[in-house]
Amino acid sequence: MSSLAFKLSRGIINTITPPIPLAYTWAEKYTGKHGPLLDMSQGSPGNPPQSALQSALSAASISTDSFRYANSSQGELVLRQAMAEEMCSDAVYGPGSDVTAEDLSLTAGCNMAFVATIMALADAGDEVILPVPWYFNHQMTLSMLNITTVPLETRPENGFIPSVAECRALITPKTRAIVLVTPNNPTGAIYSPGLIHSFFALAHEHKIALILDETYRDFITPPTPFPPHTLFANPTWRSTLIHLFSFSKAYAIPGHRLGLVAASPSFQTPLTTVLDSLQICAPRPIQLALSQPGLLSSLRPGVVETACTLEKRRALFGRILPRGWHVGSIGGYFAFVRHPFKGRNAVDVCRKLAEEVGVLVLPATFFRGGAGEASESWIRFSVANCDEEGIRGVYERLERCEEIPGWEIETE
Repeated sequence: MSSLAFKLSRGIINTITPPIPLAYTWAEKYTGKHGPLLDMSQGSPGNPPQSALQSALSAASISTDSFRYANSSQGELVLRQAMAEEMCSDAVYGPGSDVTAEDLSLTAGCNMAFVATIMALADAGDEVILPVPWYFNHQMTLSMLNITTVPLETRPENGFIPSVAECRALITPKTRAIVLVTPNNPTGAIYSPGLIHSFFALAHEHKIALILDETYRDFITPPTPFPPHTLFANPTWRSTLIHLFSFSKAYAIPGHRLGLVAASPSFQTPLTTVLDSLQICAPRPIQLALSQPGLLSSLRPGVVETACTLEKRRALFGRILPRGWHVGSIGGYFAFVRHPFKGRNAVDVCRKLAEEVGVLVLPATFFRGGAGEASESWIRFSVANCDEEGIRGVYERLERCEEIPGWEIETE
């Protein structure tokens, strides 16, 4: 590789390399001796989009409107109106909710939603509190912008649930936001409505933002309480809450890059300044497709069916894990699992799983960046990536790991 005659951004230099491509280099060494690679690394839908959405997208893709910019950086008004209506329905946050199209902006994916939100909120040297382990793209964004990440440690004995009291102790005059992801990536932990409301109250008290990423919201199933919270029924929600959502998971369209920011119109104004510079508008074909009258509500039963299917996969995964493997938390797309191998860190175990038995998963180290307490034995499994047959195949291959010379199972 040739050297550069110019300097790179310090923020980029100090930011970790995206970890998933590294994991795929491990998989390249797998010979296939136990069958096809079983990929439980990336949080990607294991099912195609519903046929009605595929048909609408096909029609939208050949529409001349799809080749033009949207009329607003906030996105298609008809889709924003439909999303606001759905968010206020019994199927999502309940009829007491108060969300309008003016509260919503559509973005080129939920990562874009987070980047734009942070750029509108914070300056270099400011602080943002992230529970650890974190979604690595969130921390990477802060690092690139020279914003200080303040780790809020979560622990296995508490199911990887963050503490409001510990968070309070981390707030300083430089704090601009608290970020929560629920159901969580990477741990799968689901935060209770009471906990979410307590974090909202804490943020409101200190006049900082609560950024609530609910990418995996639609995969909460009974007996977990629903709705996930009632913040949108709180008359003060616009003063404090910034809600992020991804269409990628619920509608199985990650390649079409569509996300959403729900926040006060007073925040939408600076946000659209950022969005106009970064994206001009989110991809139009998928916006136009989802804007078709009645389509969102017609897709809801299929979303619920997918959530129930995923719940069965999570239950199967937890039930058939081999001896020594321990689920610390599970929900949404993910299970956070402690491996049983004595004296082996999670990076080595994940590398060996990929190379020797063809199971691709990610070590907790990827979701920490060296912050907080040691988590050398924890691994993220993306349960959504495999069907039940694939999950049984993972079980069989994890059992084979006991045959690897020098790998000793730790006994209780």
